[in-house]
Amino acid sequence: MLDTDRLELLRHAPVTPAAHIIDGARRDASDGGTLDVISPLDGTTLTTMPKGTVEDARAVCASARRAFDDGRWSGLAPAARKSVLLKWARLIEENALDLAVLGVRDNGTEIGMAYKAEPLSAAATIRYYAEAVDKIFGEIAPTAPGTLGLVHREPAGVVGAIVPWNFPLMIGAWKLGPALAAGCTVVLKPAETASLTLVRIAELALEAGLPAGVLNVVTGEGAVVGHEIAHSHDVDVLVFTGSGATGRRLLEASAASNLKRVHLELGGKSPNVVFADAPDLDEAVKVSANGIFRNSGQVCVAGSRLLVERSVHDTFVARLAEHVRSMKVGDPLDPATAAGAVNSLRQLQQNLDFVEEARGLGRQVVGGARVLEDTGGYYMEPTIVTGVDPADRLAREEVFGPVLAVSAFDGEAEAVELANGTDYGLSAGIWTADLGRAHRMIRRIRAGVVHVNTYGGSDLTVPLGGVKQSGNSHDKSLHAFDKYLDLKTAWIKL
Repeated sequence: MLDTDRLELLRHAPVTPAAHIIDGARRDASDGGTLDVISPLDGTTLTTMPKGTVEDARAVCASARRAFDDGRWSGLAPAARKSVLLKWARLIEENALDLAVLGVRDNGTEIGMAYKAEPLSAAATIRYYAEAVDKIFGEIAPTAPGTLGLVHREPAGVVGAIVPWNFPLMIGAWKLGPALAAGCTVVLKPAETASLTLVRIAELALEAGLPAGVLNVVTGEGAVVGHEIAHSHDVDVLVFTGSGATGRRLLEASAASNLKRVHLELGGKSPNVVFADAPDLDEAVKVSANGIFRNSGQVCVAGSRLLVERSVHDTFVARLAEHVRSMKVGDPLDPATAAGAVNSLRQLQQNLDFVEEARGLGRQVVGGARVLEDTGGYYMEPTIVTGVDPADRLAREEVFGPVLAVSAFDGEAEAVELANGTDYGLSAGIWTADLGRAHRMIRRIRAGVVHVNTYGGSDLTVPLGGVKQSGNSHDKSLHAFDKYLDLKTAWIKL
């Protein structure tokens, strides 16, 4: 239950300017430059943060390198790292509402989602990996008599983590939890439009006893500090969630520098497939709406393509439109809000451009007007576009906004063809009462996650990752450790 009195107090509280975290201390940009932090709630300047320089990026990478090489963290027993991380998780939980409100003011996510999906999720993730790390063992190989083969698991080194703006704490923790638990040190680069909460939890990590230099944060423009981190020879592993264009540049940076391993999660254009025999069409309507319109569609796994069997298409779309009209759009700090602000004016304009292009092609558009213009903020009604052709840009490219592309299909084979008809393969949904069909669709749809008679549900015990141009590795679950641990063989003659 949210403390609404404190929420209202925090709504208008002044925000301390952000700072880099380097060698355990707050630091300004080396040249004193700053960036304004613009709140999407009302378009005003919330605070400032350092406009990081190349020198700043080099400083954080060097700090992380020293901290790894001298063993102040990697040399600790796993149980000792676990103790620090558990204390960090507790501090995040104790500050959960403050962190959630700060994040909402920074990136626009509705508070009802942000409170659970950001600080509480981050704390749970860090705790999960803290509890797991002292339960991961090496191996003894079944060698011939007279020899002994040992397989050690060792921390991979310095991790450069570049995190997006839609869920900075949740996605940040997916990187930080396993990386730090494994004994790596981290250079963290938040998004320009959502840095504040990540800087704050880095400060809480120091309070929890994380040694200086183990977690460094540098804020600023990706083209400057992100570029330098990606090319740094001090960085051994690069993890990134964001756009495909940036992901490609990171791979190029790896090739041009030290061949650091690069793990990418690059979004999706995920199909949500509704068959006529769906067990509960009303439930499918409600869940499908949440699957695309919560957080104003700014979710990597959003079910942004709705594929509906033709015999129920008109009925389903009518019910969906009715349900969407009941969703409250507006003030993200109102607990009753179902869809908050779009992250930035640039993102809002991109969303509107997709809708206008679809309208120009003769597609039917329901909703989509900009709302709450008198606030100065960035808001957009949930938008349903029907009659979308598979060749339309709206059917192929990620909008990352509250825009749902709807197409009809006839039969299972066409559903599979449409579902697989993009370059992405992150997530998918299937609604059917036929168990055999569900299993066939799971096998035939190319996606890293397939939901059946639900959408968007999972927890830390299962991996999240994509295929095709949605990425090349996984966050969450014990499999995430694979990115942050190296295998070393010891071959011993007895």
